[in-house]
Amino acid sequence: MARGHFAHEAGDEATATAYRTKAADLKAAFNRDFWLDDRQWFAMALDGDNRPLDALTSNMGHCLWTGIVDQDKAAAVAGHLMSPAMFSGWGVRTLATTMVGYNPISYHNGSVWPHDSAIVAAGLMRYGFVEEAQRIAMGLIDTAGAVGGRLPELFGGLDRSELPGPLGYPASCSPQAWAAAAPLLLLRQLLRFDPWLPHGKLWLAPVVPRAIGRLRVGHIPLGGGRLAVEVDGDDVSVEGLPPGVELVREARQPLSGDVLGRD
Repeated sequence: MARGHFAHEAGDEATATAYRTKAADLKAAFNRDFWLDDRQWFAMALDGDNRPLDALTSNMGHCLWTGIVDQDKAAAVAGHLMSPAMFSGWGVRTLATTMVGYNPISYHNGSVWPHDSAIVAAGLMRYGFVEEAQRIAMGLIDTAGAVGGRLPELFGGLDRSELPGPLGYPASCSPQAWAAAAPLLLLRQLLRFDPWLPHGKLWLAPVVPRAIGRLRVGHIPLGGGRLAVEVDGDDVSVEGLPPGVELVREARQPLSGDVLGRD
């Protein structure tokens, strides 16, 4: 999709169409080959004989983030990601509690990775599951508050009802780069902040949870200047919008492999 977009921007419509067609074909094949109709989720992998590995993992939240999931499957995926088996109250487990290999204090088989959960939240937001994305964001914000304001690389997958705070993982790095980046992705999702400066547009449609209250984000680099966004309930104000940039007060429709020729 990215290759097709840049070809379109350069005026090479033949290449743009070719790559968008490849993206559409890939999306169709993925939804055909990886979807487990009896379980209503995506297989984590196919083995050498194309048999699906049917583990229920957070990886399918990344598929929402990329946009490769068919619209008619998105609600089922979102439902599994936010189920008690996957959402601990602090974040999304890497492996559901219902799976044989689940271990809440393992590295990948049931622990919670903040960057992973943030990507899942971004995927849910992309498909319009706003409340679900907000729940993950608030879980990670509460996690940060419980560990001194710094999200670790990962933490244990025990449910929020079982302990007063997230269970630490002994070998977890803190600070750690993509854990540190997770709040920035969450912030962008909650603001639904999406600039497209070559075409003079900025999409902004905040869905800040009521629990946060007033939110002000300043010093956002944009178009050679610095932007400030303030959200207080339903009131939204913007300072420092660069000249010639149109503010679009709605969520931007993302590129998708099932729509060809979209700018």
